[in-house]
Amino acid sequence: MMQQYLGLKAAYPGTLLFYRMGDFYEMFYGDAEKAAALLDITLTQRGQSAGQPVVMAGVPFHAMEGYLAKLIRHGESVAICEQTGEVGAAKGPVERKVVRVVTPGTLTDTELLSEKTESMLMAVHQGPRNRCGLAWLSVTQGLVHLAECAPDEVPDWISRVAPSELAYSAGVTTTFEDRLKRLRNGTATYLTARPEWQFDSALGQRKLLDALQAASLSSWNAQDLPLAHAAAAALLGYAEHTQGRALTHISNVQVQRDDELIDLPTTTRRNLELVQTLRGEEAPTLFSLLDTCMTGMGSRQLKSWLLTPRRDRAQAQQRLDAIATLRSGLWQTLRGQLKGSADVERITARVALRQVRPRELVGLAQTLQKTELLAQSLQGLEAYLAHISEDLHPPLECAALLQQSIDAEPAALVRDGGVIATGFDAELDELRAIQTNCDAFLIDLETREKARTGIANLRVQFNRVHGFYIEVTQGQADKVPDDYRRRQTLKNAERFITPELKAFEDKALSAQERALAREKYLYEQILDRLQPFVPALTRVARALAALDALCALTERALTLDWCAPQFVVEPCIDITQGRHPVVQARLAELSSGNFIANDTRMGAKARMQVITGPNMGGKSTYMRQVALIVLLASIGSYVPAAACRLGPIDAIHTRIGASDDLSNAQSTFMLEMTEAAQILHSATPHSLVLMDEIGRGTSTFDGLALASAIATQLHDKTQAFTLFATHYFELTEFPATHHGALNVHVSAAEAGRDIVFLHAIEPGPASKSYGVQVARLAGMPAAVLNQARHVLEALESQASESQAQVDLFAAPPATETIAASAMDSAVAALNPDAMSPRDALEAIYQLKGLLARS
Repeated sequence: MMQQYLGLKAAYPGTLLFYRMGDFYEMFYGDAEKAAALLDITLTQRGQSAGQPVVMAGVPFHAMEGYLAKLIRHGESVAICEQTGEVGAAKGPVERKVVRVVTPGTLTDTELLSEKTESMLMAVHQGPRNRCGLAWLSVTQGLVHLAECAPDEVPDWISRVAPSELAYSAGVTTTFEDRLKRLRNGTATYLTARPEWQFDSALGQRKLLDALQAASLSSWNAQDLPLAHAAAAALLGYAEHTQGRALTHISNVQVQRDDELIDLPTTTRRNLELVQTLRGEEAPTLFSLLDTCMTGMGSRQLKSWLLTPRRDRAQAQQRLDAIATLRSGLWQTLRGQLKGSADVERITARVALRQVRPRELVGLAQTLQKTELLAQSLQGLEAYLAHISEDLHPPLECAALLQQSIDAEPAALVRDGGVIATGFDAELDELRAIQTNCDAFLIDLETREKARTGIANLRVQFNRVHGFYIEVTQGQADKVPDDYRRRQTLKNAERFITPELKAFEDKALSAQERALAREKYLYEQILDRLQPFVPALTRVARALAALDALCALTERALTLDWCAPQFVVEPCIDITQGRHPVVQARLAELSSGNFIANDTRMGAKARMQVITGPNMGGKSTYMRQVALIVLLASIGSYVPAAACRLGPIDAIHTRIGASDDLSNAQSTFMLEMTEAAQILHSATPHSLVLMDEIGRGTSTFDGLALASAIATQLHDKTQAFTLFATHYFELTEFPATHHGALNVHVSAAEAGRDIVFLHAIEPGPASKSYGVQVARLAGMPAAVLNQARHVLEALESQASESQAQVDLFAAPPATETIAASAMDSAVAALNPDAMSPRDALEAIYQLKGLLARS
């Protein structure tokens, strides 16, 4: 047995091997030690190998999913080894083989997956000419995504996709591998190195064509992506390796291109708290507010829409038109029909992988009955809903097969029996009839034997250990007939078997074993017959998910009083009475008052707002609400505003908050400058930029200088729509010389030494920062506040007596440039190593003269 185990283990190095032995999955040696530590299970020893005790640990087979889930959370991969041979027929150890490998990125088990989260597997290929290929999929989706990008863009793609597992070539450069490992430190992505030969472009193209059953990838616009094809080869090869079979449910390919999606960098998704709060929690976020879906499929679809908005407005407009149609009340009917639906997407994938369980098939059958009603409800409606209706028609033969073949209340597992419906198979029904008639036979036999023997308390019974028997008390044992054969002696009774009862036992037990074997055979036949329906079931699943997500957006629009945005071709962000959706909902939940709505007017001649006002006054909330409204409109959702007009948008960039990135050796200020630099390099006139308190991570003069230069670049060169919040009052002079900018401020009022935040955005700059008042609200000691007031008064008095403010935004004077040039030339001409002390002194006098003339 240990030879068999070691042979199997050698084929799966670096993977925990669950080796099936009876009712347990056992692990040995290093696997046992690791599993015992991670799972908190007992480590034992049994026998010896090469003179050393065999260390082992095990988990019960019926509780495997719970242990698997824990191991996956630790980033471990597990190879599941099952007994595949017949126990009685084996000469030596029963034949075993690994049937699948469970890894963080290839999960299909419902027990291991959150219903609202996809487990994504991604592969990255480092190609020539400074380009990379990417491919990713969820094994349960049947959809492969392809993309190509520059190496510097890989982190943003990984952040957007959020794969659970990332496969890369063992042949990548050390620099590239280090970059991936640094990236892994800040994510939940597990890295898996794969052999270099698996990243083959021609192999990837063949695998995709085989999956799509097509002669060319041109129909998917995916033919000219050799680096992505190489990544797809490794991706599909690894997925097939883990599932133990080909992925026959792969039916679609989508090419993701940089210029097709609205760019949402990692910082934007984090700062806007789209799917996670800044603390890493799942709520309150924009997604948690939007997600009132009836199914896990719908929730996953909605999250995908939120994270992948398209620049082209056609898809978003289709969803807006659909919501307008559903608002009439149809959405309530549809949600009632969707409620309780099974996860058709995941069940379909498990059918294709032959991992589906009986109760999942019952759920699928019940849901297919609902889809026909849903399709009827959508007939004759606008184009997008009509298209969904077409995909909702399930294959009739599939629904009929499921209803006829699977019992309405089957056992959890096929091996337990009771899965195949009565009437589906005559041979199985006959075998079951033998078992059903067993009770009647035993009662009849007991009656006859009592009459024949005169033993009134004689009993005919059965148990799993000893089979059928006739039990007689010790006091009546002398009345037992000669044809009784002793089977077992108890303290107060004797158990016997007769030729008649033995013959029935052989027949009954044989029927039970044969019935179970027949059920297993029939179940495999049903899975065979379901395979041709996988593409149609995949279309049904996608239609259900889209309809559920649309109904959720409709419900949110009505419940939260949102309006339909209007898309226009001219550049603008024109919002009337806009609100931050999550903050407003939170205030309502806590009964903390009404949210103060604000207008935003930005267009070709007003591209930048310089926002001033006190801390806690609402600057960041206002900026974020503008970005969230733009994003919601871009995915085809109604928006929290009274009205909204939106021009073309290609990206949403944010530089908000102060934090360190110590793992990458970046201080607060370094991180601030890095993010600002990325925005200046990436933003375009169609981008929305949120710049909050830039420059505060360094000294006042340094910060002010950098903030003014960054504002000038965004206004003059980038010309992006920019919300620029600052505490530098010097920057309120910016709009005076930059006509595309205007001052706005969040209002506040003083009441004695207290401050009242009004949260309203008003024209013009703020009059003061109210920093001392905010410190008082925070509970700062009175002595500190008093000293701060005295210092503030002195500083303000000193400032008022000083000379006029330096023009931050004027270009350097020409004379200054010339003088600087002369000074630079003189310094460059010096050679300190060849100078005597007297020469050095003379050079200092010359430089001093140049400085005086400048």
